[in-house]
Amino acid sequence: MVNKISKEKLNEKCGVFGVYAPGKSAAKIIFYGLQALQHRGQESAGIAVSDGENILVFKDLGLVSRVFNEQNIAPLQGQIGIGHTRYSASGMNIWKNSQPLYHMFKNESFAIANNGNLTNTNEIRNKLIEKGVKFETNTDTEVIASLIGSSEKDNIEDAIKETVSKIKGCYSILILTKDKIFGIRDPHGFRPLVLGSLDGNYVIASETCALDIIDAKFIREIDPGEIIILDKDGIRSQMVLPVDKISMCIFELIYFARPDSYIYGKNMFAVRYRLGQELAKECPADADIVISVPDSGTPAAIGYSKESKIPYAEGFIKNRYVGRTFIQPEQKTRDISVKLKLNPLRDIIYGKRLVVVDDSIVRGTTSKKIVKMLYDVGARGVHLRITCPPLLYPCYYGVDMARRDEFIANHKTLEDIREFLKVDSLGYLSIDGLVKAVGESKEKFCFACFNGEYPVPVPDNQEFSKHLINKEKRISSNA
Repeated sequence: MVNKISKEKLNEKCGVFGVYAPGKSAAKIIFYGLQALQHRGQESAGIAVSDGENILVFKDLGLVSRVFNEQNIAPLQGQIGIGHTRYSASGMNIWKNSQPLYHMFKNESFAIANNGNLTNTNEIRNKLIEKGVKFETNTDTEVIASLIGSSEKDNIEDAIKETVSKIKGCYSILILTKDKIFGIRDPHGFRPLVLGSLDGNYVIASETCALDIIDAKFIREIDPGEIIILDKDGIRSQMVLPVDKISMCIFELIYFARPDSYIYGKNMFAVRYRLGQELAKECPADADIVISVPDSGTPAAIGYSKESKIPYAEGFIKNRYVGRTFIQPEQKTRDISVKLKLNPLRDIIYGKRLVVVDDSIVRGTTSKKIVKMLYDVGARGVHLRITCPPLLYPCYYGVDMARRDEFIANHKTLEDIREFLKVDSLGYLSIDGLVKAVGESKEKFCFACFNGEYPVPVPDNQEFSKHLINKEKRISSNA
C-alpha cells in the first residue's frame, strides 16, 4: 500500500557528499558531511566507500544519526567515498530506493548518488527495458546507473559522459569507482554543487555548510554542465555539456539551502533577511509584533521587523525532533500534526496584532491551522506575509510539490485565500522583489513554479500523469 502525504510544504529530494582523502577514513568524514545536509532529506541515508579494489555500500531508512553507528561504519574501510541523504518525493520510502546505488559497468563496480529529477525518465527507462535491462527501484538514479552500465564505451569515464548527454532535467550526481570520484552538475545548474579542499584533498557537496562541519575550505561552485574528476593525480575538470541557460532553483535561496550556506557567494540567511525587507516595503502592515513560522520564515521575519520598525518576537516554539508521520490523527485531534511541530507562546501573542512571516503557501490547510492556533491563544489580529509569489505550477526538476489543481492560488483569488485563512490581510512578495533581494540577475534562476516558464521542456501533462501513476504502481509492488 502506498502512503499518501498531503503536500503542505515543499520538499527537496536529496543531499550528496563525496571525499577523496588518502590516509583518512572516508566514511567518518562523509558521516559528518551528511549530518550537515540532513535538512535536504530525512528518510534514508547511505555511504559507499572504496579501498582501491572493492566498493562497499551501507544504507538504511532513517536519519543519518540513526542509520550509522560505530559498529556499521567500522567495516567501511576506504579512503574515497560518497554519501547520500534522501527525501522520497513519490510518497513512499522503501529500502531499495535508498542511495547510493551499487551497479556494474562491464566487470567494474561503481556506486552512484543523485540529487534531482529527470524529465525524460520514462522514455529512457522504456528503451532500456526493451533492451532487456531489469530495474529494481523506481528511482531516476537507477535509470542513470543503467545507462552507464549498458554503455558500449570502453571505459567508465566515457560511459558517464555519454550518459549525461542523454539525460534531461535536474541532477547533481556523484559516482564512485574503485579509484575515482566523478561529480556532475546538469547544464542548467538547478541544484547547488560545490567543491572544497581538506588537508590537500578534495570534497564535493550539495552545500557549503557541509564543508564547514569538517573544516574544509570552499574552493568554488561546480559549474553547470561541468564534470569534476578526483583521483590520485588530483583534480580534473571538463565542460561536457553545452550551457544554454543557467536556471538555479529559486527555492534553494528562499527555503531549501541551510541559512549558513552560500550560493553565488551570498549567505542564505542574509538573502532571506533581505526577502523580509522587500516584503515589508511591498506589503506593509499595522501591527504590534512580527513573528515567523520557524525555522524557514525566521530570517525574513527579522528583516521585515528591521524594515518596518515593528518589534520582532519569538511567537512559536518548534519541536525539531518531529519528522514526517504516516499516522493520521483522529477527527477530534485533527490539528495535532501541526501542534506537534509548533506551539504558540501565549504570553507573547495574547492581545497582539501580528505580522506572521512564512516562506510559502501550497494548499493552505496548514497555514489555516497555524492562524487558528494564534487566534486560539488570544491574537488580536493576523497579517500573513509570504516571502515568495503565489505558487501556481508544479515542479518537474526535483521538488516535491502539489499538482497544479492542488495549489490554492490556482483556484482562489488573493481575497478568497485571505478569507479561507481567516487573516486580516495577506501579502506575497513579487518576483521583482524576490530578484532584488537575491541581488543576482533574474536570468540565473528558474521561476517556473510561479510563472510556468520551464527552462527544460516538461513532459505532456497526460503522459507525465501516466508516468506518476506507473511509478506509484512500481512502489506498491516493491513494498
